[in-house]
Amino acid sequence: MLYKKTKQRIKYKKTCENCPANISKDDIIRGYEYQPGKYVTLTDKELEIIKSPKDKSINIDAFVKLSEIDPVLYDRAFYLAPQGGDKAFNLFLKALQDEKKVAIAKTVLGTNEQVIAIRATNGRLILNTLHFYDEVQEAPFQSNLEKISASELKLAQTLIDNMTQKFDASKYKDEYREKVENAIKAKINGEKISSGRKRAMPSNVINLMDALKKSVEGSKKKQSRKID
Repeated sequence: MLYKKTKQRIKYKKTCENCPANISKDDIIRGYEYQPGKYVTLTDKELEIIKSPKDKSINIDAFVKLSEIDPVLYDRAFYLAPQGGDKAFNLFLKALQDEKKVAIAKTVLGTNEQVIAIRATNGRLILNTLHFYDEVQEAPFQSNLEKISASELKLAQTLIDNMTQKFDASKYKDEYREKVENAIKAKINGEKISSGRKRAMPSNVINLMDALKKSVEGSKKKQSRKID
């Protein structure tokens, strides 16, 4: 972010309603608001006391099916690699892969205790950190499936069947980022930024059945072109 007149980068200063002009890092403490406007403070030393000790071990609690883990719980993903004990590592990987199971465990990453899922895929072990159950908000909306007619459901299922294919992550790229990079290159070279091809915006759908029928016909045409 730049100031438009000088093209200099914006700096964010730490301040408060009744603060002096400049606040140093040493003047800032941590606090928890337990009542409106009332805070209990915690020093860095106090927080250090209650942190989990650093531990390179992973303590497995259970093995579960991958389908039993709601994807909303997933946070970050890491590749796991052996540091000695290659045979034990490979044995664990092979057993997980053959059993199609996921190991649920706890460990300490940095100084934070984490619940993790370890899964085997394509000869690799992947560790996913998971959100704690109480960190996930309940869905604000519950669908009423009883309102779906059999004919509408059949059409929707036909559309899904016609468009089903093997997932290929390499097909999907951040097109907007590429456009931004191209725009930057153009401006550096003194060129004018050209607009990309505009996609036609869909009109408002009034009839669900008509929309489904059109989608099914479109997917059938795509399938026939692939076969030809």
